[in-house]
Amino acid sequence: MTDTLLLITLKLNARLQPEHRHVLFEDPLEGLLEGASLGEITGGGTALTDDGEVEYGDIEVALNSADDLPKVLALMDQLGAPKGSVVQRAGAPDEAFGVTEGLGLYLNGTDLPDEVYEQYDSNELFEKIVASIEGVGEVCSWWQGPTETALYLYGSSFDVLNERIAELVATYPLCQGARVVRTA
Repeated sequence: MTDTLLLITLKLNARLQPEHRHVLFEDPLEGLLEGASLGEITGGGTALTDDGEVEYGDIEVALNSADDLPKVLALMDQLGAPKGSVVQRAGAPDEAFGVTEGLGLYLNGTDLPDEVYEQYDSNELFEKIVASIEGVGEVCSWWQGPTETALYLYGSSFDVLNERIAELVATYPLCQGARVVRTA
């Protein structure tokens, strides 16, 4: 066991609003670090695209020992970190982690007939999506941009998530012109 402090950055390939990143990853990680005296979270942030959409989030951690890094990565995988996430540290190549796949459902927020926006409720659509992916994934975050609203779904398989919502996307009026994008 070493006594050298290890500073790492967990770069999450997740499109999560900061509060969702805290609830899903930072709070449980902080519990592990403090509970086992492994270290502490020292910072974090959110990278945004020019439109203000979350591109990724990161969590900065000071570990008391490099020997504890596998425990941290195992917890992140257990919490459902998306594939394509990496741990960054000085003097070492990025190390990949993550187990879930992501799907972004982008709804057209400006070009549908006014009646569609007036007659259909986005909260109802949200609940239908949650029910459609029950047992295989969850809606972890969302974003409202200048022309689109995105829902970010994460689960064990992009293909299964896509299959589960396909009929809803094809038939629900608010989904006209929607885009489905693999995010992780």
